[in-house]
Amino acid sequence: MTSHDDQIALLQQRYGSQTKPNNIHWTPQVEAMLSHRSVRTFLSKPLPEGALETMIAAAQSASNSSALNQWSLVAVTDSELKQKISNTVALTVPTDRIPWIEEAPVLLLWVADLSRSEKITKEQGGDPIVLDYLDSFLMASIDTSLAAQNASLAAESMRLGVVFLGVMRNAAEEIAKIVNLPSYSFITFGMAVGHPDPSRFSSIRPRPAQPMVLHHNYYQSNEFTSYLEKYEESLFDFRVKQGMKIKTWQEAVYSAATSMKYMGGREKLRQTVTKKGFKLL
Repeated sequence: MTSHDDQIALLQQRYGSQTKPNNIHWTPQVEAMLSHRSVRTFLSKPLPEGALETMIAAAQSASNSSALNQWSLVAVTDSELKQKISNTVALTVPTDRIPWIEEAPVLLLWVADLSRSEKITKEQGGDPIVLDYLDSFLMASIDTSLAAQNASLAAESMRLGVVFLGVMRNAAEEIAKIVNLPSYSFITFGMAVGHPDPSRFSSIRPRPAQPMVLHHNYYQSNEFTSYLEKYEESLFDFRVKQGMKIKTWQEAVYSAATSMKYMGGREKLRQTVTKKGFKLL
């Protein structure tokens, strides 16, 4: 455990100038989670021996719907294959390369995977009709996300860094072909994992004050507006310190909701997953 001053500093990074909770239970696990930051700069050294297996054990310890184990992981360590995936994804965004995918020693592709369920059911003479429904797709996607979050926490406990890569969905069909995904499987997102480069280390990105996301008993639709100004202030300070392009959170939300460029190919996602066998009824 760190000192009380360190804990206060951690809350300052997570919430900036906003109202902060003053009754946090500072367990080692909570402290580790509050310390999370996305890492996009890596050293050119491999993961420690056993690190990947430790991450998988943590992932398999996450909550799992009906214990059906409907997720898989493709760990890409071959540099040429990783570069091919990076190049494929880079074609969908306004850049010629994605350096954090190239630098990280391991690229993890988290797969919502109903292929085992389909195979087992058919081998027993059954018709896997339930897999055709949206809830099955959603269940597998949720379980994949829970597993990946556990894995990221395990990685950070070993002083590794991670960044989640939703951009993998931009080229979901192409990447599925590259790594030979079977029917009834879908890459939900990627994750770059490696040793953070301390000379290019990012800061903790502020999150909204808790009243923006926490509702007691009933949802309060307009409550968040009272906290926008302070959140924008905290994000502005973060972006200035990180040397990032200045834009407000509300501008980012607006752009994500109105610009098809933000989709980067994900507007074809239904077509992609239905080609893999998901009917989404």
